[in-house]
Amino acid sequence: MSRYKPYPAYKDSGVEWIGEVPEHWAVRSVKYLYNARLGKMVQPLPKSEKDVLVPYHRAQTVQWECIKYDQVESMWANPTEIDTYSLEDGDLLICEGGDVCRAAMFNRVERETVIFQNSIHRVRPVGGNHPEWLLRLMQHVRSSGWIDVLCNKNTIVHFTSDKLASLECPNPPCSEQSEILSALGRETAHIDALIAKKTRFIGLLKEKRQALISHAVTKGLNPNVKMKDSGVEWIGEVPEHWEVKRLKHLLEEPLQYGANESGDASIEDGPRYIRITDLNEAGELRHDSVKRLSPFVAQPYMLRDGDVLFARSGATVGKTYCYRSEHGPACFAGYLIRARLNRRKINPDFLILAVQSHYYWAYILKTAIQATIENVSAERYGDFPVAMPNCKEQNTIIAVLSSILARIDTLTEKTQRSINLLKERRSAFITAAVTGQIDLRESI
Repeated sequence: MSRYKPYPAYKDSGVEWIGEVPEHWAVRSVKYLYNARLGKMVQPLPKSEKDVLVPYHRAQTVQWECIKYDQVESMWANPTEIDTYSLEDGDLLICEGGDVCRAAMFNRVERETVIFQNSIHRVRPVGGNHPEWLLRLMQHVRSSGWIDVLCNKNTIVHFTSDKLASLECPNPPCSEQSEILSALGRETAHIDALIAKKTRFIGLLKEKRQALISHAVTKGLNPNVKMKDSGVEWIGEVPEHWEVKRLKHLLEEPLQYGANESGDASIEDGPRYIRITDLNEAGELRHDSVKRLSPFVAQPYMLRDGDVLFARSGATVGKTYCYRSEHGPACFAGYLIRARLNRRKINPDFLILAVQSHYYWAYILKTAIQATIENVSAERYGDFPVAMPNCKEQNTIIAVLSSILARIDTLTEKTQRSINLLKERRSAFITAAVTGQIDLRESI
């Protein structure tokens, strides 16, 4: 933003979260600049013979700067309601509940009539003001944290009609709004393109990472080794001297379910209670919501170094975590399954590599589909086939992959940091534009 200059003169806006604005700008409540109304309460059944099914938008379909047209549902409404709540090209939709103040411009994709639910404000401009100006202001209100003050974050958050109507809005002349919005559009489009490019790069890195792992844990590191059929569809051929064993045959103890307890953050002398929600997508332990169990209750569920936990239910099915003793004493919850490995047969780090492979996820997907609900039992995890070299070769594969994967992970993290910085730059640019910190009139 260093290439942009400030306006020649400023004045106090009189509004805490806005600060100073250009001297010729006005500051007015939204109700004087836009017409806003909440939508229709969802009607699942007809009330009269005049009612018809009509598609409607709700908070879930309104994302920042885009609308999910493929997730539209339908409700019953009469002709008067359809007329009242119909959407037109150029309407601004703002979420009243859920992710409050999230906003997007509506553009009709199909010619059929669409209405909106009462979790959304429909906003139309008055006196030539641009609805997109209010969209950009919503982004600033959200990124600055001011929405939490407006909506009292300590209660159930709603961006009510009164709160929206009374929101003070920096209001440059309409022609200047157009200039600023044009400059904003170009700058954010440029940033978005960079973010998309870097996001695709991270996707390619993840694919490469999984491909390297999958090859190493099914084919080994020697490209000239003699191969044989593994007898398992997802694994294919393996080195001739490898074996394929079910997980249940690699254990020191049978697979075990965790404790059916809620845990308590106030317990000070008990071990950490690891739950499904404590595990992130990378198989790492979160530290933002630690629960504990009393030592007596936790005793049968205590973890040892190298124990592997498998998530068995819901959207987390297949997620894994390898416990390390340096993290401190820990036990585990009932929606997790513990595998205590026979270390003479398999290195826990080799199993963790195996469960990051393509063939592991092919097994989990088929197993979950076969179940009546998305649930993988201890029995099904026990039947997971593992392609097995001897322990010496396992250690070699672990050492070689660790070095390669560390470089990929470092590059992924570096790229993600640059994406985060671009998002911060985007947000800062929008804030500077809608509050008049920079003059964009000469940038078009």
